[in-house]
Amino acid sequence: MARGRAGDFDITKNIRLIEWLKSQMLNSVARIFTMLASGAKVSQEALASCLGNIIVACYLLGRRLGIHYALIDQTIEDQIRLGIIEENEIEKNYGDLSELQQHLRDSGVDS
Repeated sequence: MARGRAGDFDITKNIRLIEWLKSQMLNSVARIFTMLASGAKVSQEALASCLGNIIVACYLLGRRLGIHYALIDQTIEDQIRLGIIEENEIEKNYGDLSELQQHLRDSGVDS
């Protein structure tokens, strides 16, 4: 019986952490929207902080859901490659995906 209770505690703890990560992501998205809607000049640092929070929360949420960081990295790389091949709008008009792919290669993230 004690074993079941410990397992229940771990499941409850994991669910709470998942809910907290989801709320952190939503809070960061809301802050970005608020900053951009305010019409005031927004610092790049403030935007980068929110975007960084979202990215970290996504990785941690994936981990809590049983997805290894390497699989997330690989999926991102695959999505970038696919967007380049399909010449989606952001790639066709701005080349952002090619630039991101090069950035990841230069930083050692893209293998």
